[in-house]
Amino acid sequence: MEIKTPEQEIQRFRARVVVAGLFVLCGFGLILARYAYLQVVRYDYYSTRAEDNRISLLPVAPNRGLIVDRNGVVLARNYSAYTLEITPSKVQNLEDTIDQLADIIEIQPRDRRRFRKLLDESKNFESLPIRSRLSDEEVARFVARRYRFPGVDIKARLFRQYPLGEVAAHAVGYIGRINQREMVEINDDEELAANYRGTEHIGKTGLEQSYEKELHGTSGFEQVEVDASGRAIRALARTAPVPGNDLQLTLDIGLQRVAEQAFGERRGSLVAIEPSTGGVLAFVSTPRFDPNLFVDGISTENWDALNNSPDHPMINRAMNGAYPPGSTFKPFMALAALETGKRAATTAFHDPGFFVFGNNTFRDDKVGGHGMVDMVKSIVVSCDTYYYTLANEMGIDLISDFMGKLGFGSRTGIDISGESIGVLPSQAWKKRRFKTPAQQKWYAGETISIGIGQGYNAYTPLQLAHATATLANGGVMFKPHIVKYVVDARTGQRRVIEPTPVADLGFKPENLEVIRKGLIGVNLYGTGARAFAGAKYTSGGKTGTAQVFSLRGAKYIEHQVHARLRDHALYIAYAPAEKPTIALAVLVENGGFGATAAAPIARQVMDYYLAGIKPAGAVQDDAAAETEGTGD
Repeated sequence: MEIKTPEQEIQRFRARVVVAGLFVLCGFGLILARYAYLQVVRYDYYSTRAEDNRISLLPVAPNRGLIVDRNGVVLARNYSAYTLEITPSKVQNLEDTIDQLADIIEIQPRDRRRFRKLLDESKNFESLPIRSRLSDEEVARFVARRYRFPGVDIKARLFRQYPLGEVAAHAVGYIGRINQREMVEINDDEELAANYRGTEHIGKTGLEQSYEKELHGTSGFEQVEVDASGRAIRALARTAPVPGNDLQLTLDIGLQRVAEQAFGERRGSLVAIEPSTGGVLAFVSTPRFDPNLFVDGISTENWDALNNSPDHPMINRAMNGAYPPGSTFKPFMALAALETGKRAATTAFHDPGFFVFGNNTFRDDKVGGHGMVDMVKSIVVSCDTYYYTLANEMGIDLISDFMGKLGFGSRTGIDISGESIGVLPSQAWKKRRFKTPAQQKWYAGETISIGIGQGYNAYTPLQLAHATATLANGGVMFKPHIVKYVVDARTGQRRVIEPTPVADLGFKPENLEVIRKGLIGVNLYGTGARAFAGAKYTSGGKTGTAQVFSLRGAKYIEHQVHARLRDHALYIAYAPAEKPTIALAVLVENGGFGATAAAPIARQVMDYYLAGIKPAGAVQDDAAAETEGTGD
């Protein structure tokens, strides 16, 4: 074994020190190099990252535009309230956190269910409300314990409110939280996606949906300094949002209230239009619903009550319900006969009370008939036999062509989406509708019922009111609209929604005068006389009763028929007859006779609009009312 001298040991030690020193020097050199790289080369990158951690860019949702009626009555507005919100990605145990929060602030089972639904529909990093509209006391209790709840915070949010509740709900519509389908549509548009950052609600139905772009506004942004937990410390800069534009409507909410109250508990619809502009004065669908239920997410209990109701309050009967027009179709049939030259106004014949076609007998409502009947009288007394023969003479395609020009069987173009087309029967329609050749063939006998507004005929109350307004306006047709002005939120300037003339149908004045005489006669001494007795204005109208199901030749006795199978009651009218400012259509589902169920509703509406008379009490009860004329 070699023994090293002290000099060799020292030499070896020095070598080790040198190697260790070089190693340490290299280590420090690497650290210095890395430090220089991070501080110099990557300075901009990491400086930005650090600034991003310190500064958060938050979207600021704009104030949604107001909706007011023609007189400035507010139908939809906003208010600010505090919400308790959870960001799921920042919470370790969600259920435990909610349980602990419930010890401080009341959280009901429906709040939990709604939160779970929002969680399923939303991205995990989004802030979701567990409780809305907190009181000041609840806010104070949570703030004192906020340190215990990372990922939970109080936020001030704007809420939509419909102060009149159910009034005009189907026209105004409602907003709700943006769902996944809508989010996909928004994200497909880059500009739209940027504008909807921070926005959680969108118009779902009615004007809230069709005028969403006007009402929403433009989102703003706020730069805020945040702490390590992500809570805002102070605001650094702000780009203010631009509030949405306001909508001023053609609706008269006073008239709307009168019309809705006139229906009572009955199902039905009323549409009133200003003939010279197409502006909708009243847009009623009953039963109604409260749009406030949907703003913050409707509860399961409320949704089940609305969705499972046999009265179907969510259906917009004014523009989605299609019904046979019954005898309200007769004035248009008479005008078609005059305009096409199929029958002169003075042509009269004896009405025996029935019309025989082949092996079928089509009966009039009045046994024994109406005696000698010309065109004006046929409208006044609502003679079925007159229109059985007229329909047979005209044929289905001639009827269809004329009625199509009046807007039957097509969308009116009203500024609410989702309008139904209805059914305007023709040979071409039947070929499209049915599959087998036997079903597709149009039989001449089917035309007979078309003449009195039965058969395949099915139109919306909006279409019926639209056609009545066109008739009242001398054949000049305007597109119905509910919005009158769009009011700029920044300048206050009003942009007029110009009345849009659709067509001038060119009806001959002498032909219109014949129909006018018949319609005025209905309300003076015909089927509408009882309802309009003592009116301070002259009006023209037509009652109608539409069969819901076939009695197979048996006589219709209302109280012997199930309530849901009774005839629909209808009425159309315009006034003042000399220069009409209002035209309307009324439908009462299973109401029975138009003269006793629908016409009194129209009388209340016209009294209010034309004479300022408010109804003293409830609408006349159908069962107690008597009928006149043919029972329409």
